[in-house]
Amino acid sequence: MKGTARACGAGTIINAISTGFGGAFAIDLFTEATVEIGRDFKRINGEIEGGGDTTLIKNCVKLVLDRFNYDFGAYVKTKSNIPMAKGLKSSSAASNATVLATLSALKKGGYIDDDEMLDDKSIIDIGVDASLLSRVTITGAFDDACASYLGGIVLTENYKREITKRLVLDRNVLILVPDESIYTIDIDIDSTRYITYFVKLAYNLAMQDVFEEAMTLNGILYTFIWKLDQRPIISALSIGINGVTLSGTGSAYVAWVDQDDMSELMDKWKEFDGQIISTKINNKGAKIID
Repeated sequence: MKGTARACGAGTIINAISTGFGGAFAIDLFTEATVEIGRDFKRINGEIEGGGDTTLIKNCVKLVLDRFNYDFGAYVKTKSNIPMAKGLKSSSAASNATVLATLSALKKGGYIDDDEMLDDKSIIDIGVDASLLSRVTITGAFDDACASYLGGIVLTENYKREITKRLVLDRNVLILVPDESIYTIDIDIDSTRYITYFVKLAYNLAMQDVFEEAMTLNGILYTFIWKLDQRPIISALSIGINGVTLSGTGSAYVAWVDQDDMSELMDKWKEFDGQIISTKINNKGAKIID
């Protein structure tokens, strides 16, 4: 049996690496996963359209099958319009979509019924477990996974895997995607202890719904400590945009923009090498496609 599902990419409000408290918002970019299961498959194999390491998506399928004590194989394939290794939560989107597609395939095949279908938190947890197992995240990226799956804005306590705030909000989003890729596993974690106090201040702002200022403070702090380019943030601030930040560990930058500011920021960001993407906050989250 075959199941297909998709999940959103996301942008950062607060990076959780320093404190364990994070925040993210879903965006209208997606990863789609198709999972075929059956006893004819000898093992779990995978494919990413355009190439890439399939460890994460294969682990997602395995953890779902293990959950229901099925030992047959599967084939998982993903495709995505989320730039990879740019901080736009491509791993969270892939894990959420794959877990949901696997559950859909199991249900279609009659291996699980409606009463056995996992709830949202359990689905997110399996994706987070697979991400940790696959070493594509430092904190488990629970904030990113929740935003990708649930949609909207999510603030979390990552190590306890608790959602502290969730709401929907309509905002236009502009993304600068530099050519350079930055992998989370290569980031200097130890240096973030120097900014813990200030990241907590940013998180407290977000808890008071002061999201844009929280984003900007987050971006200034992490680009400073990791010696990354601050010019995309400064150029946004120079035209009056309050919400702009480094997304994840980079290399992408995200900004919340009014329609009137979008073209001006696009002109500013054209000075940098890379791609510019215009999108919006997605408030619907992941879903089964068929």
